[in-house]
Amino acid sequence: MPFPVHIVAAAGFVENKHGEVLLVKDRRSGWVFPGGQVEAGENLIDGLIREVKEESGVDVAVSYLIGVYSNTATYEGHSGVGMVPTKVLFDFVCEPVGGELTTSEETSECRWVRKDEALEMISAPAIRTRYQAYLDFEGSIHYAEYITKPEFELKMNRKI
Repeated sequence: MPFPVHIVAAAGFVENKHGEVLLVKDRRSGWVFPGGQVEAGENLIDGLIREVKEESGVDVAVSYLIGVYSNTATYEGHSGVGMVPTKVLFDFVCEPVGGELTTSEETSECRWVRKDEALEMISAPAIRTRYQAYLDFEGSIHYAEYITKPEFELKMNRKI
């Protein structure tokens, strides 16, 4: 039996002192909270700090974990990638500690948005599900399993 392969990713809900959260406009997915794949040899925290900086120009300190997600859809990739494996995603709350808002190769816009208005901007169902868990966070880690292709389906949703 071959070794299982997973993509590991981390994302951050970056909260400023004005009650706003950082959103970036991904060139493929629309408005999202920043994050991405953890690279080989990189830990979750360092990967998240790097991804937020790359996508938004903002330096962050990671505060605490609020959610763990499994995207168990496997599907044909693009740009020469064969099958995209299961993804395991970790969502953290972060605070900005420096840097300046700027776009990147991956993002066309970035901005601070009131937490209660951000959900209106997010269209991808999986990202909306995770953002709602952030809004509802009361101390228990949120866990969900979903698939995103061929269409979004929430398979499990609980607190642990």
